[in-house]
Amino acid sequence: MLIFCGKLVFCGWLVYSLYMALEDIEKTISDKLSYAPQLGAKIKFDFGDKGLIFIDGTQNPAIMSNKDERADTTFSCSLELFEKIADGTQDATMAFMMGKLKIQGSMGHAMKLAALL
Repeated sequence: MLIFCGKLVFCGWLVYSLYMALEDIEKTISDKLSYAPQLGAKIKFDFGDKGLIFIDGTQNPAIMSNKDERADTTFSCSLELFEKIADGTQDATMAFMMGKLKIQGSMGHAMKLAALL
């Protein structure tokens, strides 16, 4: 089955694969947040056309969604890079210094979250 989306053509398994990757990352973040103290901030992970994850860390427990809401800190990177950061094969600080990970907003919140991941 092919899905036409603008100029892009996806096979059904590819769309499913991208969905599962985002779902896996949400689970990883949720698991790590469950062991952490309250974030006290709203955080967004923007993976471009592959989706986003919004965390309202002002709530206890933190609430996670895929809504594009205003955040105190926004991380922008590829989904693949974030998977590497989450599994420990890529250092978040190095990714930031190399320009692969972009951060907008509070660097204090970014450093706090980087320590959790």
